[in-house]
Amino acid sequence: ERPAATCLTAARRPDDIIKIMLATDNHIGYLERDPVRGQDAIDTFEEILKLARKYNVDFILLAGDMFHENRPSREVLFRTMALLREYTLGDKPVQVELMSDPDEGKVDGFNFPAINYEDPNLNVGIPVFSIHGNHDDPQGAGHEGALCALDLLSVAGLINYIGKIDLSSQKDPNEESGGIKVKPVLLRKGETRLALYGMGNIKDQRMHYELRTNRVRMYVPRSEDEWFNILLLHQNRVKHGPQEYVPEGMFDDSINLVVWGHEHDCRIEPEEVPGKP
Repeated sequence: ERPAATCLTAARRPDDIIKIMLATDNHIGYLERDPVRGQDAIDTFEEILKLARKYNVDFILLAGDMFHENRPSREVLFRTMALLREYTLGDKPVQVELMSDPDEGKVDGFNFPAINYEDPNLNVGIPVFSIHGNHDDPQGAGHEGALCALDLLSVAGLINYIGKIDLSSQKDPNEESGGIKVKPVLLRKGETRLALYGMGNIKDQRMHYELRTNRVRMYVPRSEDEWFNILLLHQNRVKHGPQEYVPEGMFDDSINLVVWGHEHDCRIEPEEVPGKP
């Protein structure tokens, strides 16, 4: 059997190759009132969607900060939703099969699944998976709990919002029953199996504590050696203080690729982490 660490690159048959469009920190709405730069972010986002369609990708991954503001304006939301509808909905068959529970993470009290292309009422051509960043993180304590703009896009069937972790209910961070529990979205195309983990932005000090005390639990699929594991993350990678970053080596050895959002440092070539297999 093919080793997990090489299953994406070793695939030779087109039916086994997963093509992913990766983007992060779009910051839609940045300087939206500026007469010169006001449309830059949304135009760039449209270019990303155009390229995804041009290169016939299987899905799009967004690693946080899709929006620049926690409460984007109605115009920003309108244009973002219109672009997602224009470029990601359609009758193009989705070639990536969902192997995990489509209801994992769905909205309580409603019947539609968490993964939009599993909804028979929607015609999704290019699935979009996204975590939140520090600019567009969930806030509030209403009936539905903390919400963000990605929640709106998700219930509208336009994106798949993953990596939403609610730590607000843990009054004492030292509780043994607490910690961060991350379940993957399991995808398969041909003989290639991909486990997609998402962790939306968490305050660096809290994340550092959870990792240091081994309270981050990464659920692994059965026959874990057959899966290639990707983690979407939106944290400080560079050390800004004793606990104001996430050391690269703190993550579980089962993770084959970490996609970092947040720091706007365009490092598109994969880099090995010292001390990791």
